[in-house]
Amino acid sequence: MSASTTPADKPSADGLNRNYSWYEPSLTQIQEPARTILEKYSHLPEGEIIEHVKQVRDSAFAVFPYPCIGSFRFLDITICKSPAYPEILSRLKDSDTFLDLGCAMGQDIRHLVFEGVTQERIFGSDLHPEFIELGYDLFRDRSSLQCPFITSDIFDSNCELLQKLAGKLDIVNASSFFHLFHWDRQVALSKHIIKLLKPKPGSLIVGRHVGDWNAGDKSGGELGHGFYRHNLDSWRKMWDQISEETGTKWEVDVIAENWAAVQKNAHNDETAFKMQFVVRRG
Repeated sequence: MSASTTPADKPSADGLNRNYSWYEPSLTQIQEPARTILEKYSHLPEGEIIEHVKQVRDSAFAVFPYPCIGSFRFLDITICKSPAYPEILSRLKDSDTFLDLGCAMGQDIRHLVFEGVTQERIFGSDLHPEFIELGYDLFRDRSSLQCPFITSDIFDSNCELLQKLAGKLDIVNASSFFHLFHWDRQVALSKHIIKLLKPKPGSLIVGRHVGDWNAGDKSGGELGHGFYRHNLDSWRKMWDQISEETGTKWEVDVIAENWAAVQKNAHNDETAFKMQFVVRRG
């Protein structure tokens, strides 16, 4: 994924642009399960965790200023909040394979490893290799983590990801990913994900992203590019289209999560909400 940015102000002397409305300069606490992972998996001393996270966050924000990085939402482990998580964990501890698509710093991957999933069956992929490298820094597991990572652009039909994993995956996690693109681009993304999955009933696409009760094209504001935000009905409608165009059948479960304090900025407004989805091949 890539996009141009058009910030109003230039970066500061250290090269980091803190002028985006979603950049949060302070961090007071880290929610579970991320805190336990940083303590028990990464073996970070309790008193060093927050400063360590802030330093890695700033390095990641300098790579690309995604809202989820600026607001520390990359610490929100999403896979364990999926309605399908018990099934996912059981299947992965059996023999299924898993891809975290647009994995960023691989926080969901570390959670699964911490939960005892065999590492060789967990793959990660991101357009930005810097994020993958910063994941090793964040979790301090460069010498121990064995999960394969692939730097790839999923929209490239000749990309390494499709060449290596086409038809080999059971579950694809695509969190904070679909909402970066317009409708047609999301449809194209879905078709590429389908190519990655095993062509059999039960293959899963799961994730969570930002929705909007007023579904439609959004300008993108400070990100400098537009995108389509779904409500529950439009998400189902898009998968009806995908099913028809690919000749496949997909069962769509999608729910809205309460967002107690919507981060209102040029990227979100009061009608934004968090959307959890499980899309299952029939």
